[in-house]
Amino acid sequence: QVQLVESGGGLVQAGGSLRLSCAASGSIFSVGTMGWYRQAPGKQREMVASITNTGTADYGASVKGRFTISRDNAKNTVFLQMNSLKPEDTAVYYCKATKIGVLADYDYWGQGTQVTVSS
Repeated sequence: QVQLVESGGGLVQAGGSLRLSCAASGSIFSVGTMGWYRQAPGKQREMVASITNTGTADYGASVKGRFTISRDNAKNTVFLQMNSLKPEDTAVYYCKATKIGVLADYDYWGQGTQVTVSS
């Protein structure tokens, strides 16, 4: 089992910044890619950013150039720096960790943290 605890959400004005953190604990060996997803009311959950355990990052089109994902493997923590926030970034942000298994990979999710961007 892998436990993920997100922090750093909150209310910010448009154009502002927030930094999310996600700390992993438990059976964290063989954790590969970690990432951030978000879900706004009435919408499907979408990928925001992901990062492999070797540091290769990928971003959703709507956040590219504004958000930066990073990872501290020594602290088992992944971060999401969000700049130039827009009202449409308002959503619950979830951290995901993929544990690499012998037969199959398994995804673990955090409980989510609310990000609200006011206009």
